Amino acid sequence: MSRKSPLIIIGLLFFIFGFITWLNSALVPFLKIACELNNFGSYFVTFVFYIAYFIFAIPSAKIIDRIGYRRSISLGLGVMALGGLFFIPAAMTRFYLFFLTGLFLMGAGLALLQTAANPYAAVLGSPQTAARRIGIMGMCNKFAGILAPLFLGALVLKEASVVKDRIENTALSVLERNGMLDALAGKCLLPYIGIVLALILLAFLVSRSDLPEMAGKTDEGLENNEGPGLKLFSRPRLWGGVLALFFYVGAEVISVDSLINYAQSYGISAYAAKIFPSLSMLAFLIGYLIGVVGIPRWFSQRSALILSAMGSLVVVAATLLASGMASVYFLVWLGLTNAMIWPSVWGLAIEGLGRHTSTGSSLLIMAIVGGALLPLLFGYAVDTAGFRRAYLLLFPCYLIILLYGLLCGRPVSCRNK
Repeated sequence: MSRKSPLIIIGLLFFIFGFITWLNSALVPFLKIACELNNFGSYFVTFVFYIAYFIFAIPSAKIIDRIGYRRSISLGLGVMALGGLFFIPAAMTRFYLFFLTGLFLMGAGLALLQTAANPYAAVLGSPQTAARRIGIMGMCNKFAGILAPLFLGALVLKEASVVKDRIENTALSVLERNGMLDALAGKCLLPYIGIVLALILLAFLVSRSDLPEMAGKTDEGLENNEGPGLKLFSRPRLWGGVLALFFYVGAEVISVDSLINYAQSYGISAYAAKIFPSLSMLAFLIGYLIGVVGIPRWFSQRSALILSAMGSLVVVAATLLASGMASVYFLVWLGLTNAMIWPSVWGLAIEGLGRHTSTGSSLLIMAIVGGALLPLLFGYAVDTAGFRRAYLLLFPCYLIILLYGLLCGRPVSCRNK
């Protein structure tokens, strides 16, 4: 079978990853209003979603080893559908814990899917072009990211802006206030029912597809790199990649999921501000296109990582120095400089892992916990010091990523022992 066929299926899965993940950029401001939360409380949306990756990454590798990649993908989609079902009682009761439970289960399903899907993109071809293939998958992810906030934002954020304005500027009784908020929470019911049905259908299609079983194939083309004394924990390039991805995912989630609230701080309505996460995803898409065309023709995946980290530092500085809405537009461009960090780190970190590829992949998936912890810290900083000072948190994130890229050129630090 041609390798293009399984990559098409994996591309569709990456679209699903992106759509579900970047719904959070609209869900954070929506639930902040509907459930009457502060910034810190609203970022528990990202906390429970990404903490599931950390908890279920290693179990995901064991599940894949036991039942295989294709069945694991179907199971992951089923778990995500179960999470979506929790949005039904959540929307009907406006109980924040139900929303968080649904998001946690969706994150758990995505952990299994990501652990299964990323090795497909990385292994089906030359290790030197792994970043390019993962970049193509990232294009599918970010295209979905363009659509997701517009989709959910169009359905729920216009009403959310109206409700927010009335609550803040109109004298309402407790009964009237709760009635408006209950009606607002109910707006997300139909979208998530549709998502559940789509996930169930996709799980069925994957189970019936001709996606090849990758168990036992992750060593393909890599055996010569593995000596008899190879130990997974002697891989500094892998562990450095885990650390770099921890800070990258945290920075990426902050830069996208804070955009609507940041624009609102300048007087823009939540409904109008829904365009900014989509613009950031569009910038991501441009960055991925540059990476797909340029690696390895113009630059290596290591060079792409170094340039991306340096560019991100410049964009963060511009965001903090600019005034008014110009600052929001600068923040949007982090999508461009962020684009090739994930695929470059992933390609560098798993290169030469051989039979340890699935375990190494699960460790990298665990690094997604950065998307749980750092946005929560960011939300607390916003509540206590404002957005400008909170965005200072991005500087050390990109400095650590830059350091990883620089050290990976030194054989003593990053050689695959």
